[in-house]
Amino acid sequence: MDELREDAAKVGTMGQLARVLRELRVRESGRAGQPRLTYRRIAALTGWSHGIVGEYLAGRVLPPTDRFDELVRLLGATPDEQRALASARDRMEELRAAGVSKGEEAPRQLPADLVMFAGRTGQLAHLDGLLDRRRPIVVSGTAGVGKTALAVHWAHRMTSTFPDGQLFLDLRGFGPSSRDPVSPFDALGVALGLLGVPPAQVPADAGARARRYRQLLRDKRMLIVLDNASTAEQVRPLLPGSGAALALVTSRSDLTELVAADGAYPVTLDLLDVGEARALLAGRIGAARAEREPAAVDAIVAACARLPLALSVVAARAALHPDFSLAAIAADLTGARSRLDALRSDDPKADVETVFSWSYQRLSPDAQRLFRLGGLHPGPQLGIAAAAAIAGLPREAVLPLLAELVRAQLVIEGRSGRFGMHDLLCAYAADLTHVADPASERAAARKRLISHYVEAATAAAMALNPSRDPAGLPAPAARKVPEGEAAAWFEEERTALIGTVQLAVAGGADREAWRLAWAMADHLDRSGRWGDWIATQRAAVGAAERLGDRAALALAHRSLSGGCIRSGRHEEARRHLRVAFDLFVELADHAGAARCQHALAWLLETQDRFAEAVAHDERALKLFRLADDPVGQARALNSAGWHRARLGHHDVALECCEEALELQRALGDAAGVAATLDSLGYIHHRLGDHDRAIERYQDALLRYAEQGDRFNEADTSIRLGDTWAAAGRWDQARAAWTRSLSTLDVLAHPKAGEVRSRLQHRGAGPTTLSGPLLPIPAN
Repeated sequence: MDELREDAAKVGTMGQLARVLRELRVRESGRAGQPRLTYRRIAALTGWSHGIVGEYLAGRVLPPTDRFDELVRLLGATPDEQRALASARDRMEELRAAGVSKGEEAPRQLPADLVMFAGRTGQLAHLDGLLDRRRPIVVSGTAGVGKTALAVHWAHRMTSTFPDGQLFLDLRGFGPSSRDPVSPFDALGVALGLLGVPPAQVPADAGARARRYRQLLRDKRMLIVLDNASTAEQVRPLLPGSGAALALVTSRSDLTELVAADGAYPVTLDLLDVGEARALLAGRIGAARAEREPAAVDAIVAACARLPLALSVVAARAALHPDFSLAAIAADLTGARSRLDALRSDDPKADVETVFSWSYQRLSPDAQRLFRLGGLHPGPQLGIAAAAAIAGLPREAVLPLLAELVRAQLVIEGRSGRFGMHDLLCAYAADLTHVADPASERAAARKRLISHYVEAATAAAMALNPSRDPAGLPAPAARKVPEGEAAAWFEEERTALIGTVQLAVAGGADREAWRLAWAMADHLDRSGRWGDWIATQRAAVGAAERLGDRAALALAHRSLSGGCIRSGRHEEARRHLRVAFDLFVELADHAGAARCQHALAWLLETQDRFAEAVAHDERALKLFRLADDPVGQARALNSAGWHRARLGHHDVALECCEEALELQRALGDAAGVAATLDSLGYIHHRLGDHDRAIERYQDALLRYAEQGDRFNEADTSIRLGDTWAAAGRWDQARAAWTRSLSTLDVLAHPKAGEVRSRLQHRGAGPTTLSGPLLPIPAN
């Protein structure tokens, strides 16, 4: 062991250091009972690539400090040997930095590393994993996302891996001078100078320059950072040929051609996650200051859309004004326009709006227009059909424009056919359209978008619940929403649809606002978005009042009552139902009046007033028969059966629900069938037929799942669990209650507490919970 420490003290070259490491490996491999330490085993134990382990032990690459320390510990070095080897490693790094080991000065052209670099752990590890492949790496991402910072930080970590030097070339692809980016010819001239070629010996011919450049790099372990590239053509002549050199390219464009034709590895840089964004801000302003105002930190992170450039601008302002509260700084960032103003900087490269503009200016005129008008869209993601509507273009014409925006990293294609922008880019686009587009064009774009969503949502509503009466709306185009995808379409478009209701109200399009709110009601109920249900129906009430349309007003009040019942606002629900019922009576709309009676029965059920609920069920049934509405009749029958079951009248309840089920199956009323199966499950449970009850409940669950009815699926799971428990099958009961609880917790529904109590006390019996909240036709 003393001999190994002596050898370490004599190390003066990379080869000598590697020889000591190999001796250490041989010694460790010779220990009795230990698996042989092959390169592959070392790679498996450390998570490094097999190739880089070979490079370390061959003396071609000096491991970074942390890896070197881990390697010598793995090789069995004693603490004294570890210290001696660490000194030898540091000595080699100093020699490399001074160019002594090869008798020449290696170029060290990297910009300074960020002192407080935060996050990007996964991306750094990914870059590490690409090291031994020696293919070009393209780091792309939107403006201000930190591509250069990542590239420079990683390059500094890799200085010992590239002992022959590091070149850094700003190609000026995007920026104040992006109209005149650095040509490959000029970039090669600069690179040759950095590689030691005297100006007089730099070839005048472009091809000769490229050949000389590749020749000089052939035997060098060198990293070439090509920053801010605009096109693959600009980068391609600067790529090293075969050998040990590596090119790392950054660009706002994805440089698809470089990936396809030159085998480059793409690394797409997204926004920071919330934790990384907090760490970046705390690192710049001080952890103590950030910890004092955590809510303000979160508000700043959200306002900056987790964009590193925006966070850095805010951090700089906070650092310059230590007496400012973070809450005050966060307040300055509220509102789209004031947010961009608050992120201004005298340095163009740090001014968020200016940095965005460098990407926007490179777009074609048609893509610029689509980007601007996209700022009018009220949701976080834009579908192809919505993009075509807002631009007033056919689908085939808008697709290449969306592709151009994706290549420019101004929109992100999260999944096929969905395109998103972060909040700051949305604010920038909205500002641009108010400056560049006439008010008439903006109004026309909004009108097209609203019309698109009204038509598509009506079609989806009818696909979701074919028994609904479209209430005088134009017959929907079924092709808008393929069968079976209506619930998924509503979920992914939900934010945009709610925003479009508000957009329609603000623009005076009251008829469209009411129609869109009507179309959304079923989905918002089934998905447990009851706050959104109430908000959109309040907007619908206001729109119907301004229109002076009593029929629309009656429908809106009745639908609004449903959201209030779901949310436990019983008196408010009763007021809306009273208004709706009176309007339907005035209009001689028996079906509408019947639905109000049906809803009153539901409201009374939530208060355990089952006898009164039955009376309203019977009134509803008479009115539905008078209106010749078989869907309503079947639902009223089921409701009457359920409420009679809660009163203990199980035989008559069974007759009502069986009659309802037969009628609903004949009518194809899927939502009604699911609710009635649930009622029958409860009735069979109370009659002691647990097997039949379980069968009915499971059938109901399958149907609720198909319809995307999250709440009723969870609600039925409670009663299924009760039946399993009554049958003494506790494992199945616990599984059913657990599934229910996970959904109820997401919906923040008060029933979650009751289910949690069941899980803690092995069930409290089925009569402690109210029954199924039956779907009420929303028309």
